[in-house]
Amino acid sequence: MILDFWAFFIAILLLTMTPGLDTALVIRNTTRGGWKDGITCSLGICCGLFVHATMSAIGLSVFLVSSAELFTVIKTIGAAYLIWLGIQSIKSTFSKRRNTVEVTNKIKEKKASLTLSFKEGFLSNILNPKTAVFYLALLPQFINPEYNAFAQSLLMASVHFIIAMFWQGGIALLVEKAQVLMSSEKMTHRIERITGSVLILLGVNLLVSK
Repeated sequence: MILDFWAFFIAILLLTMTPGLDTALVIRNTTRGGWKDGITCSLGICCGLFVHATMSAIGLSVFLVSSAELFTVIKTIGAAYLIWLGIQSIKSTFSKRRNTVEVTNKIKEKKASLTLSFKEGFLSNILNPKTAVFYLALLPQFINPEYNAFAQSLLMASVHFIIAMFWQGGIALLVEKAQVLMSSEKMTHRIERITGSVLILLGVNLLVSK
């Protein structure tokens, strides 16, 4: 059904494996609440792909690209959200120090919510106008005019969904494994500060991009 499927597959595979916002967010949530939160965050990110595929298929992305004002508004909201997530990550590491078991339990019981992880992943994706523009530029190249464009867009988003879930899920499991091997309050705080800083930098980069 899709034109040149393997070219599309390779393009999406390379895109997924390139470190960026999605990777930083999955690492951050895994560090905060374990592999379940990391994978749930990835699920939220990947569900957002269907929103962008739908927008691309029905032409809303064209309006987003052609309207500088709308693009700027969405970009600003998305950037502010990323910066807020980064600040929250860094801020959480400066709470009163406790032993490792207490810190782990505190993180899992009060901060690590699967619902929260899903929402953070989903919102970070749909509020990123660059993803919308990317889908608008990429998907039409592989649409077969002999078949339904909307169905093909959702099919390509499904392929992206599967690839991204496997890749990001693997990252979550590796981060969980690394945390067990390097289990300490200091190491946990260090990882959270690094990923928080990355989220802030990505938010600033999105804010100043044109």
